[in-house]
Amino acid sequence: MALTHILGFPRIGARRELKTAVEAYWAGASTLPELEAVARELRARHWQTQAEAGLGLVAIGDFAYYDQVLELSGLLGVIPPRFTAAGESVDLDLLFRMARGKGVQACGHQHAETFACEMTKWFDTNYHYIVPEFQEDQAFGIHYAGLFAQVAEARDLGHAVKPVLLGPLSYLYLGKAKGGAFDKLALLPRLLPAYRQILARLAELGADWVQLDEPILALDLPAAWRQAFAGAYASLAASPVKLLLASYFGGYEDNLDCALSLPVAGLHCDAVRAPDEAWAIAAALRAEQVLSLGLVDGRNIWRTDLRAALDRWQPLAAALGERLWLSASCSLLHVPVDLAPEQALDAELKSWLAFAAQKLAELRVLALALTQPEHPEVRTVLAASDAAVASRRSSPRVQRAEVQAAVAALRPEHARRLSPYAERARTQQAALNLPLLPTTTIGSFPQTPAIRATRKAWRTGQITEADYRAVMLREIADCVRRQEALELDVLVHGEAERNDMVEYFGELLDGVAFTENGWVQSYGSRCVKPPLIYGDVARPAAMTVEWSAAAQSLTTRPVKGMLTGPVTILAWSFPRDDLSREQVCLQLACALRQEVADLEQQGIAIIQIDEPAFREGLPLRRRDWPAYLDWAARAFRISASPVADQTQIHTHMCYAEFNDILPAIAAMDADVITIETSRSDMELLAGFEHFAYPNGIGPGVYDIHSPRVPESEEMSRLLRLALKAIPAERLWVNPDCGLKTRAWPETESALKAMVAAAREVRAEFV
Repeated sequence: MALTHILGFPRIGARRELKTAVEAYWAGASTLPELEAVARELRARHWQTQAEAGLGLVAIGDFAYYDQVLELSGLLGVIPPRFTAAGESVDLDLLFRMARGKGVQACGHQHAETFACEMTKWFDTNYHYIVPEFQEDQAFGIHYAGLFAQVAEARDLGHAVKPVLLGPLSYLYLGKAKGGAFDKLALLPRLLPAYRQILARLAELGADWVQLDEPILALDLPAAWRQAFAGAYASLAASPVKLLLASYFGGYEDNLDCALSLPVAGLHCDAVRAPDEAWAIAAALRAEQVLSLGLVDGRNIWRTDLRAALDRWQPLAAALGERLWLSASCSLLHVPVDLAPEQALDAELKSWLAFAAQKLAELRVLALALTQPEHPEVRTVLAASDAAVASRRSSPRVQRAEVQAAVAALRPEHARRLSPYAERARTQQAALNLPLLPTTTIGSFPQTPAIRATRKAWRTGQITEADYRAVMLREIADCVRRQEALELDVLVHGEAERNDMVEYFGELLDGVAFTENGWVQSYGSRCVKPPLIYGDVARPAAMTVEWSAAAQSLTTRPVKGMLTGPVTILAWSFPRDDLSREQVCLQLACALRQEVADLEQQGIAIIQIDEPAFREGLPLRRRDWPAYLDWAARAFRISASPVADQTQIHTHMCYAEFNDILPAIAAMDADVITIETSRSDMELLAGFEHFAYPNGIGPGVYDIHSPRVPESEEMSRLLRLALKAIPAERLWVNPDCGLKTRAWPETESALKAMVAAAREVRAEFV
């Protein structure tokens, strides 16, 4: 059999055991040894799952309590000065402080709260990593032993290990220079000795292979960064381990010659995103090198067509023999853990799917089939695969003629507001009469234990639909009352009835299915259950109108209707792979357009269509940007444009770099956009100084992902920074994201400070 391995496995546990343990520790409800015990049990379980599936090497180092990039920063000693005193060692609480801005009191550390490290999207996924912060005099070394402890742990359990580590070039590239303008690449000579020390330690612990991830090789790299690979990997070549260079989420393309020239023992190819490149790599490999072929999709949950895969890759297997390794395209971090226990899916749909555990089984059968095609297990599994493929292609639930007709009928006028923004803004101000620097929030308010318990009781049949709705309406009324007491200018209904901003809508749309435990990590302890878009998407009934109308009836202040936009629903779902992303997105836009029209008809004067994934969906290669930005902005406008000029359309974006796509964001033509800027200290606003963004904008003035409550003076300072780039008449005041993960005391304290900051700065214009 060909050797099988994976680039990484989901760390959270099939039932989010890591989330539960981490949050209990943060809350002081458990001890560090108790948290570490849960982590050890999860690692042992996941390693055993890989071993039982016949993987030749078990991935080690893909586990992290919060984020793998953050743990690498801890390992290397890249700790921003605001988080630590001189001489303090790196421990788990320090990493949590970096991620959250606030430590765990049970650890006994006496540190002032401060703003957390910046968090942004991991390439074009919905996973968020903690951005490394580099100083010009940055030193590197070995400061945190978590990786080494895990390798020893796995070896003690009898596993053949393959440590996984983000490579030095990608680590530098994905970080940010702080404390002055300097070239991050200049830090490479100081970083490489630390990597050599790490590789030597891993060899001492019994590792023969180490996987170095360099996903920036799938990007348009500046020449200096591409050229730096040769010297860097020549420096690592003497390490006493074999190096597997891994890139994913796309092909190497113009970086392929660079990758092939490196003194590594093997290369990984994402054969899902760039299948044709595998042959070019195989032809250029040196005699001693291996090719790791990522032929099982690590980003989506559809079952692999095993027969088609065998037909395609059998010739390559024959050419390379034992030098061909089989793998998933990327880490399985991006898919749920195990399909087997799922009860929410019907048998037909379930037969079309494969989660992480099932993808391991697919790799096992593919490896077996390449050498023993007549093996009974191969025949049985191939027959099941053929049946699933045929079922999905012929199922009547996949195609809906009326949905396809609606998309085909779209015309340019469906993607245009009636008047330009300047005219709309005057009409809206006359209707809404908002003050200068109006205050609002992004949409969600705390999802309290009582709300979650009520939802669970309703879903399990312990209370009736009427009882559930009555409780949700009371929660909405309480949320409106609290916002009025805070004297916010534009209110929201709080989204008590929503489990997740994408899951909620997916459950109300046809052509979309949901799992019971299909959890995927988004960031830290935040997990989501992405919808499964398996067929043409339609809206059978109104989804939000009742809740928004109920909230608006309780106040004279405007209440925003809250929707998740078509691009974000697409990006945060597992989409169909038998239809283009553009077509799926247009189907979603048509469904949301109906909802927007219904909200306006019910008297909702402000409608927010959130698109936090707009930047995330951007292709990795710039040549592909224009086509994506064109259809993504068009889909948003289709959803937003069935309304009169006086109806104000908002959108929200967060945790991504927006400055390079500001013209495309402007082309969305939302009346107001709210964006995350607090973690970067308004750094994102630099783009608005060079690009005259024409519409309203609300840069977030405090970080809701941190439990710390900033003072009003801190927010006032950020507002004044924002005013250097945005005229006061177009500036809004808001947090940087929704508040569902926070508790009411900190939420009300922070919003009280925010309103005070807005009033203080507003008074400067009187």
